[in-house]
Amino acid sequence: MSFLDLARKRCSVRKYLSKEVEKEKLLQVLEAARIAPSACNLQPWRIFVIRDQQKKEALYEAYPRDWFVKAPVILVICVDRTQSWKRGDGKDYGDVDIAIAVDHMTLAAADLGLGTCWIGAFDQAKCRNALQLPDHLEPIAMLPLGYPAKTESPDRHSTRRKSLDEIVEWE
Repeated sequence: MSFLDLARKRCSVRKYLSKEVEKEKLLQVLEAARIAPSACNLQPWRIFVIRDQQKKEALYEAYPRDWFVKAPVILVICVDRTQSWKRGDGKDYGDVDIAIAVDHMTLAAADLGLGTCWIGAFDQAKCRNALQLPDHLEPIAMLPLGYPAKTESPDRHSTRRKSLDEIVEWE
């Protein structure tokens, strides 16, 4: 499959089968994050793999959606602010690095027939508490992972995405 076909295949999944994600596939998704580029190659990410139902219920407090805790795996991706690169004007590139790593994971998951949904609108304090995170780790994204219970329409990109003319400026 071409890269564009893979990118078109990836979608946000909010309903998962109860089927367990094989460790080999989970490791491939994590490897995609490991090899992702980062500013100055500092790799300031820390990924928590949550499979325990009690921990998922604790994360439910941070993002109270029933479908979320039904995913077989929840990945919590944090940035280590002590390791992230800072631009000359002080801009911390840790969030950018995390975004790249998470995007790599979502695409790897789609390639393996798994579904994900990038969660950013969660209560950071409750997430931090659920995982007992130290101060230098900041949760940036949560990524439920599992086998999709349904498949998306293959034409969803043609009807719900802006055209190139709407997003590109030629100089």
